[in-house]
Amino acid sequence: MTQETEQDTAEVAESLPPVGEEIHLPGPSFLPLLLAAGITCALVGVTVSIILVVLGLAITIPAIVLWIRTTLADIAELPPSHHH
Repeated sequence: MTQETEQDTAEVAESLPPVGEEIHLPGPSFLPLLLAAGITCALVGVTVSIILVVLGLAITIPAIVLWIRTTLADIAELPPSHHH
């Protein structure tokens, strides 16, 4: 191995989490589906009816707010070593 390859390998090894460290994944959520439905409803409403636009936005905006709140709460529960 060349010295450059060894340095690249060392950099990759340093960036990997320690063996046995738990990887955090978010829990299941209905919010992505709700957001997609709201955006779809609003986009269809642009061509069909203003009522669908309003309904789509009434679904989309709260879904975005809830998704951000749950994500921030989830991040706050992580140990300090996981915060970047």
